[in-house]
Amino acid sequence: METSADVLIIIDLQNGVCCNKEHLFGLEELLIKVNERISLYRKLNKQIIFVQHCDEELIPGEELWAIDAKLDVQEQDFLIKKIHANSFYKTNLKEILDQLNVHSIEFCGAQTEYCMDATIKFAHGLGYKNFMVKNATSTLNNSFMSAEETINFYEKMWNHRYLEFV
Repeated sequence: METSADVLIIIDLQNGVCCNKEHLFGLEELLIKVNERISLYRKLNKQIIFVQHCDEELIPGEELWAIDAKLDVQEQDFLIKKIHANSFYKTNLKEILDQLNVHSIEFCGAQTEYCMDATIKFAHGLGYKNFMVKNATSTLNNSFMSAEETINFYEKMWNHRYLEFV
């Protein structure tokens, strides 16, 4: 059986993040990988949490804010709205994890160096055992590194410090 955590958290795979002005690096492959993880968690009857960023461009209820239609979102999944890179900041994520008696989390989503990094490190600081599949995050090119270099940099930094790869 494949390795899984107590819960799968998918961060910011929304229309306005995935493909507003430009597409996230390797977007199609990422969506396939995330759906594979969703399928595994559903087979194991484990909870799935989708986190959606809210700001002046990502307005709840509008198209850019919506989760990418290619992802398997179902009625029983938890949906959390956030206003900060850290998915725990001013949200009920910690309360939901406590209610579900969660000790380990698998993460995937966007953007690698922002919301993923902030949330993974904060979860680690709260004592959760964190997991991720390689290349289960994505981002855009920036003025310092390509998206691919950024993902590789963060995966190396996170590995055996803030999470374990499965």
